[in-house]
Amino acid sequence: LMGMEFNRIQFTPDVVPSDVTGFTMYDKQSGQFSYRAGAVMCNLLLADEINRTSSKTQSALLEVMEEGRVTVDGETHCVPSPFVVIATENPVGSSGTQLLPESQLDRFMISVSMGYLVELLRDRQRENPLENAKTVVTREEVLELQKQVQEIYVADQVLDYVANLAEATRNHELITLGLSPRGTLALVRMAKAAAYMKERDYVIPKDVQEVFKDVAAHRMILDSKARYQEKSAREILSEILADVAEPKVEG
Repeated sequence: LMGMEFNRIQFTPDVVPSDVTGFTMYDKQSGQFSYRAGAVMCNLLLADEINRTSSKTQSALLEVMEEGRVTVDGETHCVPSPFVVIATENPVGSSGTQLLPESQLDRFMISVSMGYLVELLRDRQRENPLENAKTVVTREEVLELQKQVQEIYVADQVLDYVANLAEATRNHELITLGLSPRGTLALVRMAKAAAYMKERDYVIPKDVQEVFKDVAAHRMILDSKARYQEKSAREILSEILADVAEPKVEG
């Protein structure tokens, strides 16, 4: 749909870091070592069942998700732009799964649950709609869209509001680990995207509220008291949204 190069990794316990980042191989003809690209050398990477592989393989994604590059045998290789990682995750506790480290979860901008949609069943009764998918935007247009989103204006009152929400997650009695600086930056970026989708060139508090739980929920580590009270991260974040005063921003 986006005219970008796509790769997919099916994560299993036997996937190794070099499958992700690539590796160097000796070339007899040239007498030198050459780099063989791994799955990350693309624009859009699907990490399928990401929590079924080892922590060592997970760590291979940390550099590329943050900096858009990989280092193999001391040599750095930049991935193409734009670069996006989409991951699916199996329910924790199912066979072969393990929790992702906090440092990796923090690199995912949002986490959403697709659920079991009736539309998914209805669309596939006679044919697979993916077979009729066509390119609707080019890679260059995606880069231009990213640039336009980045230029969306955020007033100081809204930035203060974002900071107050982040601080509230760090001081909440039921949260052990709150929103990090990286997560706070992601909240601003997603709020800009929400405003852009509504054809506005500035962010209002409602934009922040709409994306807050999707940006913050997977970054939270809850206290044992939250489990005793059977409260989820999203429920606690809803309470924080209700408690933190919303600024008045005039458009």
